[in-house]
Amino acid sequence: MASQDWFDKDFYKVLGVDKSVSAADLKKTYRKLARQYHPDSNPGDAKAEAKFKEISEAYSVLNDPDQREEYDQIRAMGSGARFSAPGAGGGGGFDDVFSRFGQQRGGGQAPGGFEDFFSMFDQQGGGGFGSGRFGQTTGGFRGFGGPQKGADVTARTTIDFVTAAKGETITLQGEDNVPFKVKIPAGVSDGQKIRLRGRGRKSPDGGESGDIVVTVAVRPHPVFSRDGLNLRVTVPVTFTEAALGATIEVPTLGGDPVRLRVAPGTPSGRVLRVKGRGIQTSKGTGDLLAEVQVAVPAHLDDAAREALERFQALEPKENPRADLMSKAR
Repeated sequence: MASQDWFDKDFYKVLGVDKSVSAADLKKTYRKLARQYHPDSNPGDAKAEAKFKEISEAYSVLNDPDQREEYDQIRAMGSGARFSAPGAGGGGGFDDVFSRFGQQRGGGQAPGGFEDFFSMFDQQGGGGFGSGRFGQTTGGFRGFGGPQKGADVTARTTIDFVTAAKGETITLQGEDNVPFKVKIPAGVSDGQKIRLRGRGRKSPDGGESGDIVVTVAVRPHPVFSRDGLNLRVTVPVTFTEAALGATIEVPTLGGDPVRLRVAPGTPSGRVLRVKGRGIQTSKGTGDLLAEVQVAVPAHLDDAAREALERFQALEPKENPRADLMSKAR
């Protein structure tokens, strides 16, 4: 984005935060908005997709301390500068801009004064603004005549569920047929992007190189699914195990199975939790959530059928749907 564009974009307003927001609160707010407007959560919704891109753009700038500082300076200059022509009757003029670079927060004179402002611009022949680096770190477009950042290169890769959960360094083929390595962090999710800074195309005029942006697709697992940092698995149990209670074995991802106690009278849908056996990342570790599903036998021999019929005659005469019927009226 060109620095010139920052005059007109209020990234704090886009994310719904004030200028003093901490890095932690900024990340928390962004994650909430990203989940709300992510294209996967809003298929076919062009407005949601545009909003997602808008909040992602805002976060990419404010989350980078250098870009955030530069953005705040540019916004401050843009809101305070009144470049009025002589005799226009308005006060301020260029003085409003210069005063921002001549004073510190406490009101004292900052080192450098006007020189700090003019050093941003490399005046060339003719006295015009030359190849100043104002806006160079803002993501890749020409700002105030500064060098242009190289173009980003996009790539896609598909990894298996275990690799996404555990993390791994993989090798991909670049557009110039030169292989490059990508570190897949533990807990990467389907659709997540990994940015390799400075590994993209070179700048055409001496600026910084672009990035490689790798979009990760994760193959589904036949047994496990993700729920944040938690892993979910559906565990079938027999009717007698659910009714009388039992100790069963439950698989874990890439490890030995664990033994769980199914209490007598456990219904389908009850979730048994195994602490610390979910996704492990630098930000925390999830749990394994085992959802019990009572398996109904599809075929019964005569002896089993007779036994069930005897049980049916002895079971409590309770209608399990009575509460459902009363609520439906």
